[in-house]
Amino acid sequence: MNLADLKTPALILDRSRLAANITRMQARAKALGVDLRPHMKTAKSAQVATIATRGFSGGITVSTLAEADYFLRNGFRDITYAIGIVPGKLDEIAALQSRGATVAVITDDVGVAGAIVQRAKASGARFRVLIEVDTGGGRAGVAPDSPELLAIAGALKAPGVDLAGVLTHAGHSYACETIGDIVEIAEAERAGAVEAAERLRAAGHPSPVVSVGSTPTALYARHLDGVTEMRPGNFVFFDLFQAALGSCSEADIAVSVLASVTGHHRGRNHILLDAGALALSKDTGANSRRPGTGYGAICQPAAALPEPGLAVLDVHQEHGIVGQAKALDAVGPFPFGRFSVGSRVRVLPNHVCMTAAMYDRYYVTDGSDAVLDTWDRVNGW
Repeated sequence: MNLADLKTPALILDRSRLAANITRMQARAKALGVDLRPHMKTAKSAQVATIATRGFSGGITVSTLAEADYFLRNGFRDITYAIGIVPGKLDEIAALQSRGATVAVITDDVGVAGAIVQRAKASGARFRVLIEVDTGGGRAGVAPDSPELLAIAGALKAPGVDLAGVLTHAGHSYACETIGDIVEIAEAERAGAVEAAERLRAAGHPSPVVSVGSTPTALYARHLDGVTEMRPGNFVFFDLFQAALGSCSEADIAVSVLASVTGHHRGRNHILLDAGALALSKDTGANSRRPGTGYGAICQPAAALPEPGLAVLDVHQEHGIVGQAKALDAVGPFPFGRFSVGSRVRVLPNHVCMTAAMYDRYYVTDGSDAVLDTWDRVNGW
């Protein structure tokens, strides 16, 4: 089977690029002296997780309980659920653990900490908890020097509950303008997490885990002294946003969407694809650093790099409009002859986590148009 045989849109994974990206991050983790607990919210694939955890503890991070269930069924037992836990999900956590998983949950709320204790007492279940710390992202977490940190730790000090440590995520590293800015945020992320852990220990609370993570900070941290693990996720695939940020090159992007050319609009100087907003997502983040990216760059099916100057410039639900990057009504003529109706193209995504979310499988290649395998992925919550 090759790419021409696939129904479009289809999600294509270049196995060689995947392996190179993972090898790079594994080398970083080893150089920094920390465990690699990859965040599987991007790949959502047991096959990818198997490669990404090789040589490390085998622990993974997930963002949904559907992912936790899927990875447990595929043999992954050490799982961090990195979304603030709510009391209504504790029974599901307990059920996963009854099947052999060890699941760490996170909270930044003293009331939720009390609810965890009450649920442990009522059910006989045991819960492992990380306190979420805000090291500058401003999304969630308590400040490293806040009184809430110790209040939560105190509320968790009860039978059936294990305070495992602290967790933070420097998601604001994605807004950086320069590599130097990422380096600074990586240090703030590290220092804040270590400060929180040291405060817990000084107050008599355990903190064996000090967990940090984002793809940019993992790649550019000067050191991770005092940290025990990192949780990057996007690195397995990369995307145009990461390329624009400087975390990778276009040649590192491992996932693309295969689409068919469905029409020519010569009056507007563009072609149409059967991959629109649902197939590509409406994320345009890369455009802030890479103007003209639109909703994705265009590659020939077996080409290593995108076609210069062409992009998906507009999307409707099931339509993608490809034009020359400066405008839909560009002065120069579109190269219609190289994109006949019915031919195939690959679209490199702006934000691969969002793009991949609509698909239930990867068609695996090694950079050619031959499809070597099919790997599943989990979706939903």
